[in-house]
Amino acid sequence: MKCFCMIAVELIKPRSAHSSASARRLGGEMCKELKTKVLRLLPPTSNGPCVHQEGQTDGAEILSCTAKALKEGYVVGVPTDTIYGLACLAQNSEAVRKTYDVKGRNGHKPLAICVGEIQDIYKYCKVKVKEGLLGDLLPGPVTLVFERSEVLNTDLNPFTSLVGVRIPDHAFMRRLCQMCAEPLALTSANISSHTSTVAVHEFQELWPKLAVVVDGGPIGDHSRLGSTVVDLSVLGKYRIIRPGCAFSSTVDVLEQKYGLSEDSGED
Repeated sequence: MKCFCMIAVELIKPRSAHSSASARRLGGEMCKELKTKVLRLLPPTSNGPCVHQEGQTDGAEILSCTAKALKEGYVVGVPTDTIYGLACLAQNSEAVRKTYDVKGRNGHKPLAICVGEIQDIYKYCKVKVKEGLLGDLLPGPVTLVFERSEVLNTDLNPFTSLVGVRIPDHAFMRRLCQMCAEPLALTSANISSHTSTVAVHEFQELWPKLAVVVDGGPIGDHSRLGSTVVDLSVLGKYRIIRPGCAFSSTVDVLEQKYGLSEDSGED
């Protein structure tokens, strides 16, 4: 697993002088009144293991802080392998409601779940594809939609029998799921219908509503594409719900390697 050095900060400085003043004001309000914690992930050094320097804390501290906030029912902002996300415990109905409130999201739009390992998918989903297919696509920028199992919180997406599941190719996120020992509900870190975010300052207006914001730096190629969402709930078929990152390679795996055909919905 990748190693991260981390440092805790109260405020991430925005890039412009104008936004800096407003950020200082917002940051002061957060730290004084709402106690939002903004935690910065530093990348691993080129020499392999993390080199701890003065002022840095062990990576376990940020993981522990974020997991604690999740277990206490709060919503957090986190980096993934595609865009920034909002996460809460999927099995906590009140936390799920808070996530919708933070985004101003339509209550009939589903939230995906995020797990740490492929075997976790079988607990919360009824899988109708070969395990090798899961291993070929995950971890990665893909959300796979299956029929949900009875174990999953019935208050999460109660309007559908399906659920999307992700394993981001991001060491921090995978470890966070493992520490929580249950799935995270995951959605993009932005006000509903607004542009997705690839840096923490881009969803700064949401900070006061979050217990923890984890700054993993700029994400990917800044394409702002989320994961490719694929419905695999019908045996032998696939349906692209949303093309996103790794779209072409995902379709190649489904069709060329596993012989699935595209579901046109015209039965």
